[in-house]
Amino acid sequence: MAEQKRDYYEVLGIDKNADDAAIKKAYKTLAKKYHPDMNPGDAAAEEKFKEASEAYAILSDPEKRRQYDQYGHAAFDGAGGPGGFGGFDFNSADFSDIFGDIFGDIFGSRRSRGNGPMKGANLRTSVRITFEEAVFGVDKEIELTLKDECTACHGTGAKPGTSPETCTKCGGKGQVVFSQQSFFGTVRNVQTCPDCHGTGKVIRDKCPDCRGTGYIANKKKIQVSIPAGIDNGQCVRIRDKGEPGTNGGPRGDLLVEVVVGRHPIFQRQEEDIYSTVPMSFAIASLGGEIVIDTVDGKVIYDVKAGTQTDTKVRLKGKGVPSLRNRNVRGDHYVTLVVQVPDKLSHEARELLKKFDEETGDTLNAAKNVTSGSAEEAGGKSKKKFRK
Repeated sequence: MAEQKRDYYEVLGIDKNADDAAIKKAYKTLAKKYHPDMNPGDAAAEEKFKEASEAYAILSDPEKRRQYDQYGHAAFDGAGGPGGFGGFDFNSADFSDIFGDIFGDIFGSRRSRGNGPMKGANLRTSVRITFEEAVFGVDKEIELTLKDECTACHGTGAKPGTSPETCTKCGGKGQVVFSQQSFFGTVRNVQTCPDCHGTGKVIRDKCPDCRGTGYIANKKKIQVSIPAGIDNGQCVRIRDKGEPGTNGGPRGDLLVEVVVGRHPIFQRQEEDIYSTVPMSFAIASLGGEIVIDTVDGKVIYDVKAGTQTDTKVRLKGKGVPSLRNRNVRGDHYVTLVVQVPDKLSHEARELLKKFDEETGDTLNAAKNVTSGSAEEAGGKSKKKFRK
């Protein structure tokens, strides 16, 4: 008895209302995972690949999908032949149309854009700034090497007085078409011409100034305006300062990554700033004014009497400006910590002892507990001896 086939929608892991894009995406994932070229000698993977391919061939065709939705697998019973999968004849399918774009990724033959104008590649560099410069913004000057059009050949790469010739391999199209045998038969693929690299032109006599590249590399200084509120690792994009385009295409962009230095006092979380400020025991007990450093300068803060260590204070609007609106700023959160002096004069020590006696005698608390326990233990021993 023949093994019963699984539902095609179940095979691809999609809903019965899935559109064409979802069907193709699901099959592409399975095809890459189970393709025989990716799993040589794995019979189980080959069977899963066949199953997924059969499901895709049916569901990607509107008419076949309609028949399948109405009659199920019975719609294709008896139509099998050589090369068929359990009743469906794959020889009748147009594999170059169904599988060409999918297997382009597997076989490494993505479709080329041809020899039309193409934008140049982006360049990346970095710039270091201070914590304060990140908060308020700054203009920096960076130096890097950029390619400019060769003045001798005007970007053609050919020796002055000559011109680039049409590529004989691709006929000036910049692309070559080749056929490749796959599991489904012959698949037509398109790739960039290896001789002209997609330009459609071949340079016989190269320009001596640029050596056939069409460009001259020069060091240049560029001003970078870094906005207020930028964070470590974020980039500033400078338009048209990247690599030159090809065939008249525009230049790429320059991406400047910002590296923010650490601050000895402040720490940042998004738009908020955090710091720790010490206060004396006297101020914590009696209250008083302390000085808090912020990115805007020093701020006087009035501490309430009886403030405990690790008390959090919020300074509204003293944080980092928002990148979208520099007039909107975060807050500065300060943790107050009682500072204990490590050196005391004799007079200060005696005054502190008297203060302790008046506020709970904590210096003798342990001694009082120990002596009280000893007296109680001695009293019990005497009673026992009398008995």
